[in-house]
Amino acid sequence: MLPSSGVYYFPWEINSSVPEGEALRTFGRLCFYDLARSKAVLTAQHSSAQYRVCVDTKFVEPFQAQLGSRYMVLGEVEHREGEGPVVKARILTCVEGMNVPLLEQAIQEQRKYFHERQE
Repeated sequence: MLPSSGVYYFPWEINSSVPEGEALRTFGRLCFYDLARSKAVLTAQHSSAQYRVCVDTKFVEPFQAQLGSRYMVLGEVEHREGEGPVVKARILTCVEGMNVPLLEQAIQEQRKYFHERQE
């Protein structure tokens, strides 16, 4: 059986309310990567706040980390004591040059479509 394709979450929506094991997709700029600990941090700006998403990179190593570049991650959420939610990456792709406002609009449209379809 194939794993779930993952629901899109904006980086500012990833918090302790996301269920453990939930497959998700999100994006952000790579601001930190530690190969020895298999840890990366993506950041994203929304309104006037900066949001951080911790990523466990154990399953996608080795990869050419380009600090400052935009990445998209697909993985499962794991809640860790003292860290909050961590995305265990199955896929981590550099998407530098992606039109973020257009992606955000597409995610909103997809959510609207799924909501209308369930009614």
